[in-house]
Amino acid sequence: MTVDTSKRQDQVSDLPPPGGLAIQGQLPRWAVPGGLAASAVVVGLVLAAIGFSVGLFVVGTVVLFAVGLYVASRQVEGSRKATDRLVTVVVSSAFGLAVIPLLSVIYTVVSLGMVRFDGEFFNSSMRGVVGEGGGAYHAIVGTLLITALAALMSIPVGLLTAVYLVEYGKGRLAKAITFFVDVMTGIPSIVAGLFAVALFTYLVGPGARLGFAGSVALSVLMIPVVVRATEEMLKIVPNELREASFALGVPKWRTILKVVIPTSIAGIASGITLAIARVIGETAPLLVAVGLTTALSFNPFDGRMATLPVFAYLSYATPGVPREPYLERAWTAALVLIIIVMLLNLLARLIARVFAPKSR
Repeated sequence: MTVDTSKRQDQVSDLPPPGGLAIQGQLPRWAVPGGLAASAVVVGLVLAAIGFSVGLFVVGTVVLFAVGLYVASRQVEGSRKATDRLVTVVVSSAFGLAVIPLLSVIYTVVSLGMVRFDGEFFNSSMRGVVGEGGGAYHAIVGTLLITALAALMSIPVGLLTAVYLVEYGKGRLAKAITFFVDVMTGIPSIVAGLFAVALFTYLVGPGARLGFAGSVALSVLMIPVVVRATEEMLKIVPNELREASFALGVPKWRTILKVVIPTSIAGIASGITLAIARVIGETAPLLVAVGLTTALSFNPFDGRMATLPVFAYLSYATPGVPREPYLERAWTAALVLIIIVMLLNLLARLIARVFAPKSR
């Protein structure tokens, strides 16, 4: 016995698509690059006639390309695919708009900073130097010492504060601490510098400018960042780990020390490193609390110290005669500061990877 399936297949093929969906076409692969090139040509020709501008050229090209791609896709592929393509163009344009200033800054700083990126810049100070020559060795040393002291004060305070808020904090005291941490997170950096100046004017006397004062100012900015980063890392530790430790009769302080902190150490270390990178480039608090000197100083408790942000700012804002050597040193100092921040961010990623909990 045989079954004739030809009629059944014909009947199936004649049925409409399920749910009333119509079969749509698809734009060719060259539609996107071709449409972008055509839009650039059209906008370029229009601007050539009325006056060319790079900003108008970029904006006009993107707008014309987005509208044209949406219309073409709607005619061929349907409204859903056309909307998807339009949103893709908008998101990609926003990403490009955010990346362009970053690339511009990197190119400008690297191209101008490499002029004095030499051995003399890293092993000599500005003591007795007028015009060409000299370097920022004293500013690099001052930046590292002041930031290290700030980290030494901020990390224990921020870490212990976060532990208290997560593990012990209840009631009005915890709410008050959380409120003040939020307030300190948003204060301008110049306020921290003025606080340090007022504090050491009261303790030492008028006109006090110390490297340690700069460390205090930076610690005011750094503590809330450390508290927030540590607090978020401690919150994501599963409560089951704490309960298992308590079930074995382990005290709470030992549970925190042996279970909670080791579990979240990767995120804590990464957050601390990013907090250091956040404050190492501050200029305003160091300008008012530390000042600037041309000599090398290893003692943050005795007189002024030079720092890279202040060195770069003053070299650029108040150059001597001739201007070129001062501007070259300013751009090189900015490049060195960017390299230090980049290294700190890479260190944060490395720490997060090394100390991350191992999964089988």
